[in-house]
Amino acid sequence: MGIVEEAHNVKIIGSGEQTVVLCHGFGTDQSCWKHLIPHLVEDYRVVLFDKMGAGTTNPDYFDFGRYGSLEGYAYDLLAILEELKIESCIYVGHSVSAMIGVIASVSRPDLFNKLIMLSGSPRYLNDVDYFGGFDQEDLDQLFEAMQSNYKAWCAGFAPLAVGGDMESMSVQEFSRTLFNMRPDIALSIAQTIFYSDYRQLLPHVTVPCHIIQSVKDLAVPVVISEYLHQNLGSNNIVEVMSTDGHLPQLSSPDVLVPVLLRHIRSNIVV
Repeated sequence: MGIVEEAHNVKIIGSGEQTVVLCHGFGTDQSCWKHLIPHLVEDYRVVLFDKMGAGTTNPDYFDFGRYGSLEGYAYDLLAILEELKIESCIYVGHSVSAMIGVIASVSRPDLFNKLIMLSGSPRYLNDVDYFGGFDQEDLDQLFEAMQSNYKAWCAGFAPLAVGGDMESMSVQEFSRTLFNMRPDIALSIAQTIFYSDYRQLLPHVTVPCHIIQSVKDLAVPVVISEYLHQNLGSNNIVEVMSTDGHLPQLSSPDVLVPVLLRHIRSNIVV
C-alpha cells in the first residue's frame, strides 16, 4: 500500500471492468456508503477512502494551508487515482466532494467517465442574483457555535442536516462521525467549504454530470440543482428526489440507492 493510500484509508472491494470511486462529504467518512456498497461489489470495482480531516484520518497529516481551498482535496483525489493506476472511473461525490470532483475533472478529464454529484453546491453564500442558502450572519453564528462548544454544536447540527430527531439511527451516525473530527480541523474545513465559490469553474467541465438532490436540504436549496444544470459546460441531467435532508445515503437509503444505481449504470442520452 502506498503512502497516499495509507493516509486516506483506501479500500478496494468488488470486481468489475469499471471502477466506481465514492467520496464522502463534510462530517462523515467512507462508512456513509454502507447501504450502497453491497449493490455495487458484484459488478464494479469500488474504491473507498477518507478525506483528510475526517475523524478516521491522522490529524497530524492535516495541512491547514493545503486544505484552505478545495484544490487540496482535488489533488489528493488525483493522487489516489494515480497511485491505484486508475485510468477512468465513475465518480460519486457527496456534498463538498461534488465540487472536489468538478475541480479534479477540469484538471484531468480523461480520468473521469462521469461525475455523479449528490447534494453538491458551487457556492453556499448568497450573492447578487444567486441563492446559496446562507447569509454572512448565518455563517458567523455557525462558526461561533462550533468554536464555543463543538460537542453541543454537533448535537444540534446533526438533526438539522440529516432531517430527523436525535433518536434516529441516521442522526446518531452523523453525530458520531462529526464528533470524531478534531474541533479545530472541523472548523477550518467548514470555513473552507462555506466560503468556497466555484461558479466560474462550472462552464469548464467537459465530463458528463448527473446531479442528484433532495427536495428539502438545509445546506443546499433545491434551486442549486437547476443552477448547476444551466451552468455546467458538459452534458448533464438532474434528478430531484422526494427526500428530506442533506445526507440521504444515511436518512433515506431506500430511496437514494436505486437512484444512484440507475445513474451509475446509465449514461446520459444526448
